[in-house]
Amino acid sequence: MSTLRLVMLGTGTFAEPIFRALLGQARHSVVGLVTQPSNEIGAVRGSTRQTGVGMAELARQTGVEVYQPESINTPEGVARIQEWKADLLVTAAYGQILKAEVLQATPLGGINVHGSLLPKYRGAAPVAWAIARGESETGITIIRMSTGVDAGEMLAKGKLEIQPHETSGEVEARLAQLGASLVVDVIDQLGSGPVVGEKQDLSQVTKAPKLTKEHGAIDWSKPANEIACLVRAMQPWPTAYTYLHRAGHEPLRLIILKSESASGSFGPSGVLRVSSDAKTIEVATGDGILRVLELQPAGKKRMLAQAFMNGHPLHEGDRFSPV
Repeated sequence: MSTLRLVMLGTGTFAEPIFRALLGQARHSVVGLVTQPSNEIGAVRGSTRQTGVGMAELARQTGVEVYQPESINTPEGVARIQEWKADLLVTAAYGQILKAEVLQATPLGGINVHGSLLPKYRGAAPVAWAIARGESETGITIIRMSTGVDAGEMLAKGKLEIQPHETSGEVEARLAQLGASLVVDVIDQLGSGPVVGEKQDLSQVTKAPKLTKEHGAIDWSKPANEIACLVRAMQPWPTAYTYLHRAGHEPLRLIILKSESASGSFGPSGVLRVSSDAKTIEVATGDGILRVLELQPAGKKRMLAQAFMNGHPLHEGDRFSPV
């Protein structure tokens, strides 16, 4: 088995366990880290942009050289990778599509740790869209990188069940650990010789576009189970939100943090009532009832629905609306 010189490209908590795994294995050497500029990590929000220790800090702790360009797809970026004399690029949630010139800067090109069972959920937010669409399982796919978005040959896959109440952040954390294990195995295989990948079935491709704040707006005409999935999918960012409309008050923006769906109906979509045990807010939807268990008013801390109702008693005619 050949010893490979690796360059890691990634940002955020999804990438950190994968970077740690590369640093912790003994067969290959990590010669460089490419990560987003530090001043952008908090500004460009999204599930794969949440920060833990920080990629740059992990690199500095272990003596790995750090490069933080605005874009790696420049002559300067290509030159830096060539200076490292790397054999293989390893990416995870880096946030930029690598141009052919970057991939050609190393003899073995690049591999990507993607948080879905490709070809489903190609794109920037695969975990969030899998949960939002009610999937019961997801996984990791290690692909050989190409100039298309998550379109390369599949080199390894691992499955993971999505638990009924898990948020995107929670699922993503577990996926990162699975990805860390798989990527080391794939690198070992590449170090032993050519690896033949599996082409993706283009008829099965689905998209997972980058999240925006608007994706978190709750449409109460949707079925309750779909809304409950959205609430989980939009955490930790951008979060699912709605507005409370009460007679004599300005609309109040609320983030819905925990909910569950139930059968039944009692009124037009968005109408509210207090549950029989007075602990949850029940919302009429297009199909079924959504029980709000935890929420966060604008400018306040998260709280149980019961605590919120203590300060904001519900009255007949109160309703939720996306605007």
